[in-house]
Amino acid sequence: MAFEFDFTGKVVLITGGTRGLGRAMAQGFAEHGADVIVSSRKAEACDAVAAELRALGGRAAGIPCHVGEWEQVNALADKAWDTFGKIDVLINNAGMSPGAPSSVETSEALFDKVMGVNFKGAFRLTALIGARMAAGNGGSIIQISSTGALRPQPAYAPYAAAKAALNTVSLAFAKEFAPKVRVNVISPGSFETDISAGWQDREAMKARVGLKRFGEPREIVATALYLAGDGSSYTTGANIVVDGGVM
Repeated sequence: MAFEFDFTGKVVLITGGTRGLGRAMAQGFAEHGADVIVSSRKAEACDAVAAELRALGGRAAGIPCHVGEWEQVNALADKAWDTFGKIDVLINNAGMSPGAPSSVETSEALFDKVMGVNFKGAFRLTALIGARMAAGNGGSIIQISSTGALRPQPAYAPYAAAKAALNTVSLAFAKEFAPKVRVNVISPGSFETDISAGWQDREAMKARVGLKRFGEPREIVATALYLAGDGSSYTTGANIVVDGGVM
């Protein structure tokens, strides 16, 4: 049985959708016929990316939101659902991965911010949108985690912990919202984005990757399309690693 990536008539909400992997996924879904809603903290970035997506021929909207703020996530869920009358696919992509000199020197403010953006926001938005999907026509939820949660390092321990929590709660959501809603995780490795430009020891990092390079943002798109579409209709509670084969 062959499946095509045709999302005509489907509505996709992507947090962190104005740059990096989120922007690549937004463009990919728009190119395959979806109506796309992008969200990030900056309203002007949301508006600019939404305009680019509309230029591809479909409908698109931008809704600013700081996903680390509970009430802003509540508002995002309502506004996004009302924009096109439904959400068929939710992609929780917003995240941040600042380092700290040591665990002792990790401040409470930094710890709380990392947990809020990477875990709390995705938890709340999944709960709100997932419940509506389950009460309606169903849908697909994709959590963008990180291989850092699978191979944690001291330099980004709170980030790894937040993404590990996201992995765990996604299994619970997959059970809670079944059988009409599927919840899956993508764990990207190192990708060439604006964040990666500041990484130290880039060549040493590449040497540990089986493909000997970082990924390009467009290389995450097919995995997201697969998990969002009918081709993965029997897949839920999965975690797909896309990291070029880290050794």
